[in-house]
Amino acid sequence: MLRIGLTGGIGAGKSTVAAQLANLGAVVADADRFAREVLAPGTPGLAAVAAEFGPAVLAGDGSLDRAALGRLVFADESRRRALEQITHPLVAQRTAQVLDDAGPEAIVVHDVPLIVEKQMGALYHLVLVVHASERVRIDRLLASRAMSRDDVRARIAAQADDGQRRAAADVWLDNDRPAPEVAADLSVLWEGRLQPFEANLRAGTRADRPARAEIVPYDGSWPAQAARLAARIDLAAGALGCGTQHVGSTAVPGLAAKDVVDLQLGVRSLADADEVVVALAAAGFPRVVGVTRDNPHAVLESAADPAVWSKRFHANADPGRAVNLHVRVVGSPGWRAALLLRDWWRADAVERSAYQGEKQRLAAATDSAAEYADAKEAWFAVAVDRAVAWGRRSGWAPPG
Repeated sequence: MLRIGLTGGIGAGKSTVAAQLANLGAVVADADRFAREVLAPGTPGLAAVAAEFGPAVLAGDGSLDRAALGRLVFADESRRRALEQITHPLVAQRTAQVLDDAGPEAIVVHDVPLIVEKQMGALYHLVLVVHASERVRIDRLLASRAMSRDDVRARIAAQADDGQRRAAADVWLDNDRPAPEVAADLSVLWEGRLQPFEANLRAGTRADRPARAEIVPYDGSWPAQAARLAARIDLAAGALGCGTQHVGSTAVPGLAAKDVVDLQLGVRSLADADEVVVALAAAGFPRVVGVTRDNPHAVLESAADPAVWSKRFHANADPGRAVNLHVRVVGSPGWRAALLLRDWWRADAVERSAYQGEKQRLAAATDSAAEYADAKEAWFAVAVDRAVAWGRRSGWAPPG
């Protein structure tokens, strides 16, 4: 089952996007609808809300006066939290029911307003944020709801801002545009990314990669992408993991690189690495069979013995984001080398530039990504000694 978290600010139009995804074949779990259902007349949820907030939040017919409740909770964070303590467990029960009924081949879209605010992104394979400008959102809400302009602004102010949403978004959908343009983008997303992602996830296979290595300019969004991916990996690994770190070229500001995010999950032993294989695959990172060690170098405590360079290697099932996930024992030569090289390139502009030039030269001279990776080894065999020397001079130690 592929789990998509769908979110956006009030008035951004995520309900419309959810409906379009449902038409494409998604199973939609709508948290707002569930929130209305659990507070319907006669429900334990409504009784609990009335007990907490008083009869003023009930309409004359005994139903919930949502406008009255909204005026209370959106102006007072403590009252909003009190409401959430009542409604969130009830909504979670309804959501679990929908997920259980969806089946293993489903693409489930969980429509949740507070994914960003509650830092829930790691629960999903992807987070899709629907965006609209504040002016558009205000106009939509004034036209569609019995709310004053002050109420609308208070609701918007109580939610995450655009910068926070961008940091949480794997997919950013601009919903200020004409509806046919948005629908076209959703169709491309569905057919080009979500359906293949689900198929790869179910089969436990990595997504296809470009045949040749292409070096692209540094992308300032790479660290945020890595942080989202690391959170999912850490959640999947649980207590068997010792933290996931961004390594490789995309972890070095200013360095041109292949558009592949390299991550390193630390474990206490390779037995622990093998224990998390299933969980990592379910999170979207299937193991790549046959890759069992790094190329050894006679550095880092003279660790040239191939056995101490053993690791496990996973990659992305998501065709929209290439990931190399190296699972290494904490303190092992490969684990240390990945962190040392990253920090060396971050600190030394001359070495960073030299590495970038070598990458660009080899990418142009090789016919495949595999040839490119093999060709880099000759450069590493020499460069790693300089990295070790830098580490000794600078007093470098692995972070954490």
